[in-house]
Amino acid sequence: MVGDLPGIVELDEVCFGLEAWSRVAWEGEFERLAEDRVILVADEGALAGYLVLLVPAVEVDVVELLRIAVAPGERRTGIGRQLMTAALARCAGRTVLLEVAAGNESAIGLYGGFGFDEISRRRGYYAGGEDAVIMRWRETA
Repeated sequence: MVGDLPGIVELDEVCFGLEAWSRVAWEGEFERLAEDRVILVADEGALAGYLVLLVPAVEVDVVELLRIAVAPGERRTGIGRQLMTAALARCAGRTVLLEVAAGNESAIGLYGGFGFDEISRRRGYYAGGEDAVIMRWRETA
């Protein structure tokens, strides 16, 4: 898993530009794996995507999806769906929250397809003044 760090840092920069996490921030995420982080990696011969969950160590019924990215050449191949399916399987019985840039229609569509609903917005949250859409998923029976 730690061997994936360089590729994840590089993919994060490609996918998020100014909003990318620094290598130091990513190192911190990997250090927290034993505490409250879950990092899922899709590897199709090369790093195809990743997803990061904040799963509180204490029994809290809310999980936060912190990050998901799919390599540009792997988009629309099902990688994002695979990562989301695996992540939500780990979240049984819990509510999952996430935020996404309002203009990221493909991500909003992916999340909506899994049953996420918009519950709020953070006005001007991202660089350039773009809103963040707050979405919530609750497992349905």
